Amino acid sequence: MGIPKYQLIRADIEARITSGEWQPGARVPTEAELREEYGVSRATAQRTLHELAQAGLVVRYRRRGTFVAEGARQENLLRFTDVRQTGPEVPGPHIVQSAKVVPAGDAGVALPGVSDTEPVNELRRVKYSEDGEPLAVELSAVPFSLAPHLLSEDLEQLTVLHYFHRTGIPVSTSRMYVEAQVLDETTAALLETPPGEAVLRLRRLTRLTDGGLAEAMWHIMRPGLTEFFVEQSVLEVPEVPQPEVPEAPGGS
Repeated sequence: MGIPKYQLIRADIEARITSGEWQPGARVPTEAELREEYGVSRATAQRTLHELAQAGLVVRYRRRGTFVAEGARQENLLRFTDVRQTGPEVPGPHIVQSAKVVPAGDAGVALPGVSDTEPVNELRRVKYSEDGEPLAVELSAVPFSLAPHLLSEDLEQLTVLHYFHRTGIPVSTSRMYVEAQVLDETTAALLETPPGEAVLRLRRLTRLTDGGLAEAMWHIMRPGLTEFFVEQSVLEVPEVPQPEVPEAPGGS
């Protein structure tokens, strides 16, 4: 089964909202406009807007229309672990703070199974909203032997999981850990917020098909700015009828 159309449309609209392209208070397309733009039925357009309202991303008013909710910035945690990812985990501009090759033992994130002396590409970036507000600090480390040309990429636009797919690096699984910690001075300065606040760190380990480590990374989001959730489809998948096996000649 393919992904339901209402989910695809919702993902598109959600990306526009969370990236800051559609600011709080901005008008969202009507059911009729969604039907025309995406070529879907009225029921699909209605469900899309209903789902967005249920997620708190939009507010609907009778006769006035649908508008982006105030302070609407929600992130589906499953997005951070999708190895099929082709866009940034956190939409918006990315500014590179540092990009260098260091021994794994000196990287700012633990790389399980990688020797401390093995060189890794370390990339630290700050992610901003469209209006220049810092949203998150990200640090990623990838074994140099796996991606020797990684740091020659356009690092402000780079999505590491997409890079793996584009270059044929066989990744298979991605696991995320949600960890509580106190905001240190360096990260606090990048996020323009006081140090010492309690924050969540989203740490991700991506593995190759042979079980080796492809990437270790973490995100720290600016406190109080983002509401995280986990959502996945619970649609029932219809059972596929099994073909009947003809009885062998002479069988009982």
